[in-house]
Amino acid sequence: MLRLRSSVHHSRADEFGSLLRDLDGVLRIVQQADENAAHEAYVFAADVEPAAADRLVDAIAEFGVGADDYVLTRIEVVAPQYHHRSESGVDGYAWVEVIGAARANSRPLARYLALINVAAVIAALGVITSSSILIVGAMAVSPDLLPICATCVGLVARRYGLARRAFATLALGLGLVVATAAVLSLLLKWTGLLPDGFAVEHSSLNNLAHTDYSTVLIALAAGVAAMLSFETKASAAVGVAISVTTIPASAYLGVAIGGGGIDNALGALVVLLINVSLLIVSGSLTLLVQRWLPTRSGAPI
Repeated sequence: MLRLRSSVHHSRADEFGSLLRDLDGVLRIVQQADENAAHEAYVFAADVEPAAADRLVDAIAEFGVGADDYVLTRIEVVAPQYHHRSESGVDGYAWVEVIGAARANSRPLARYLALINVAAVIAALGVITSSSILIVGAMAVSPDLLPICATCVGLVARRYGLARRAFATLALGLGLVVATAAVLSLLLKWTGLLPDGFAVEHSSLNNLAHTDYSTVLIALAAGVAAMLSFETKASAAVGVAISVTTIPASAYLGVAIGGGGIDNALGALVVLLINVSLLIVSGSLTLLVQRWLPTRSGAPI
């Protein structure tokens, strides 16, 4: 469930109240005087079903209410929960929420860059020591799911500037994984901590550089899971599964560049390119299908 709060000049209050009452999915409308306003105004509050959020935002914009004069927030429904179920789960989701989340995650923020570098160090050590546990740890830390999903949203919404920005953030992140893993491997080699004659193909994780039918199927399935988790705020949990298709291959390539064995590791680059492409394809198709399917109320998502 969403909550609307808006401030409207007193001369247009009745008209705005009628607008809200005429919109399906806008419920429990409350109007009261705004005593803190410099001019005479009324504050409106209303509960909004997620499927109605996009229609509401469009209607408010057409009415002429500025972006600074209203806020639409999500609230948790404790009970009765069964009244607010949709095909997207309890409360559903609004397209305006997905666009907002994509914008927020399309830029290379400092936290994103820090986490991707931490993941790179852990994954590189996992490849060097043949430790599957470290690889899983790196996948848990990596935030690469977010720009992947933001790219899908940009493509489906035909906001190509958003898609390009998000993809550039993803490419920057994965490039940093390769570079960090290469630098770490090179430093370990110079200090003698990496055994003489080390080559990345000696790692028991050398299957990261090989492509087969499972590579394709895993990437396609991961793209579906990525998009669904992005919409339902479950990305922290599902991100581990998504990163299995990106972080290990990137780190493997970086270790090969810095530690040795590059001739046998170019397959990791192929794996990475295939996985990223299929993640974006399946994530975009998942979002397209959801936009085509009606909710139980009959309103498009």
